[in-house]
Amino acid sequence: MAMTDAPATTLADGIGSVLTAAYGTGTTVGEPRQLTGGASRQVWLVDAESPDGHPLPVVLRRDPPGHGDAARMRAEVACLRATASAGVPVPTVLASGDTAPGIDAPYLLMNKVEGESFPRTLQRDPAFAEVRGHLAENLGYVLGLIHRTPLDSLGMLDATDPVDAIEVIYRRLNDPRPAVEAGLRWLRDHRPTDRPHALVHGDFRIGNLLVDGTGIRGVLDWELAHLGNPVEDLGWLCVRAWRFGAPAPVAGIGTREQLLDGYGKATGTRPSVAELHWWEAFGTLRWLVLSRFQAERHLGGAEPSLELAAIGRRVCESEYDLLDVLGLLGDSVPTPPRTPPGTTVHGRPSVTEILDLVTDTLATDIGPVLEGTHERQRYLLRICVNLLRTAGRELDAGNGIDSVLGDALGALGCASEAELATRIRTGAVDYSDDGVCRAMSIAVLARLRVANPRHLNR
Repeated sequence: MAMTDAPATTLADGIGSVLTAAYGTGTTVGEPRQLTGGASRQVWLVDAESPDGHPLPVVLRRDPPGHGDAARMRAEVACLRATASAGVPVPTVLASGDTAPGIDAPYLLMNKVEGESFPRTLQRDPAFAEVRGHLAENLGYVLGLIHRTPLDSLGMLDATDPVDAIEVIYRRLNDPRPAVEAGLRWLRDHRPTDRPHALVHGDFRIGNLLVDGTGIRGVLDWELAHLGNPVEDLGWLCVRAWRFGAPAPVAGIGTREQLLDGYGKATGTRPSVAELHWWEAFGTLRWLVLSRFQAERHLGGAEPSLELAAIGRRVCESEYDLLDVLGLLGDSVPTPPRTPPGTTVHGRPSVTEILDLVTDTLATDIGPVLEGTHERQRYLLRICVNLLRTAGRELDAGNGIDSVLGDALGALGCASEAELATRIRTGAVDYSDDGVCRAMSIAVLARLRVANPRHLNR
């Protein structure tokens, strides 16, 4: 009699087995739904029922199968349990493991916490008007609770010099950038006095928090947690990327003074303005390097991904923000001349016209069809539209910037941005020199005008 292969264990089966082991026979699960984002770890929502029939909404976090890091997942579980005991609002860990059939990667299962995490909703929706008035202070207070968490169960977390650690990642990318070299030198030249190590969340920002009308209900995404200077988390909250286009300096919803007021209530300490500024500059450089690192996962061929590819074009936003926060944006940077369109053998519509037509069709005719359903597909569609618009702007801009940048680099005796980066690194040129700032700014602004010109108007 011929043998047949047993059917493959599905993700739903795997989650069901884990929950059955935790809650008993009779636990049932529905079909998992992948949520948006997940550039680093996947997030799935599952509607389950306990054996006694009670709803059991569950969230699965897992590494992408084939790219797991079991030690980091175990550390994330330890952080959730330790901070819960310290009074930090976090989801409850229901189960975790290095792998399981059907899940096929390091994972943790936790209860679903109700709350809003979408930044623009929290920043603009009238339903959150009242909580916005004290949310920045609430952010500081919760960070204070995190930093007061006892460390006795968190020995697996590392503690390294933050500037050294981010420089190691940057060097391995082999993508020299003048703005990063200037940032590294500035950080080493202006380093504040260190503080005793505490638990640092590592990615505490709007988007990784669940908020309702009363305040913060859940702190999520502990995968970057480590031991270090607690002011790092405060500075990270002030990084422009996490304002999501809103003007307020803390998460787009409040002031630095409110943030520090809340932190002082929880800890009895209040970092200085200069200290917070240093960590904001560090956070900006850190996000620049981490963005380029994420993009490399796609660009290097290890993990093909539309999302990761799109991040590569947004690195220039952080380059601009870094030069801005350090006061290194050059004065009188010219707008690059456009290459006039010429007649081609291919006729019309031209390449840029085709891109505009396809982009508008996707955005206006296809996107609305997916409205209300297919959340993941709508998210990917937005990325496609943005990438198409970027490609169109690049074609439209032409190569007029090359001569402008070449002249600025030539005045410094450099043939390329990479050479300028090397000279900044070695100290052969001063990163605050007017000519250096001008060359860095010309290159960064050229990239930004193509990738996301709206960033200049925020």
